[in-house]
Amino acid sequence: MRDDRLTIAGREFRSRLWVGTGKYKDFIETKKAIDMSGADVVTVAVRRVNITDRNSENLLDYLDPKHYTILPNTAGCYTVEDAVRYARLARAAGVSDLVKLEVIGDERTLFPDTAGLIEAAKILIKEGFVVLPYTNDDPIVAQKLVDIGCPAVMPLAAPIGSGLGIRNPYNLKIILETVNVPVIVDAGVGTASDAALAMEYGADAVLMNTAIAGAQEPIAMAEAMKYAVEAGRLAYKAGRIPRKLYATASSPIEGML
Repeated sequence: MRDDRLTIAGREFRSRLWVGTGKYKDFIETKKAIDMSGADVVTVAVRRVNITDRNSENLLDYLDPKHYTILPNTAGCYTVEDAVRYARLARAAGVSDLVKLEVIGDERTLFPDTAGLIEAAKILIKEGFVVLPYTNDDPIVAQKLVDIGCPAVMPLAAPIGSGLGIRNPYNLKIILETVNVPVIVDAGVGTASDAALAMEYGADAVLMNTAIAGAQEPIAMAEAMKYAVEAGRLAYKAGRIPRKLYATASSPIEGML
C-alpha cells in the first residue's frame, strides 16, 4: 500500500485522505489533527482563512509546504466572478495554481451551482489553473467537467457538514464507472465507516473537514479516518466476495467423519 499513490495532473500524493482546516479551536489543534491523519493534501478556504497576509498569524505558518500540498478552495463563493477572483488571489499570493473550485448555489443546502461551476472551471482552465471541482453526484455534470479539462472530479456524498455519509451510492458508482479521471468523494462523511465505504466503492480519495474537526476528539478521529481510508482502499483492491442470499459453508464437507 505504500506504493499505491494517487496521481493527478502529474502530481503524486501518498495519502488518499485529504483534509480541510476549518472549525478547529485553534491552529495548534489543526496541525495536530492533520499530522495524525497522515494527509499530504490540505485544503484551505481562501475567502475565510488568512493565507495572504504574511505579517500576521497565518495557518501556513503551521503547515510546512515541503510536507503538505496546500489546496486553496473557493468555499463561500456564490458567483462565478467571486470563485474566479479568489482562485486568482491564491495563485497571486504564491499558494498554488491547483485549486478546489466551489461555486455554491444555495445557502441552506450548500449544493453546487453546476452551471456556474462549469463556467468558472472553463475560465480558470484557460488561465492555466489545475481545477478540482466540487460538484453534486450527477454523472452527466461530472463528465462535462472532465470534458472541459478537469483532471479529477469531487462529487459530494451528502450536504457539506451533514455527516450523513453516502446518500446515493448508485450515482457515485456510475461516476466511478464512466469518468476516466480520479474521483474524490467530498462532503458529507460523518465517521470512519463512511470513509471506508467510499474507498470500497472505488473512490480514489476522500476529502473531509467537519467529520474530524467536529468530533468530540478531533485528533483521535483523524487517526481513525486515516486507517479507514487505508482499509477501504485495500479492501477495494483485494476484491470482496459476491453477495449471496443463502449460506455457503466455509469448510469443505468432503471427507467428513
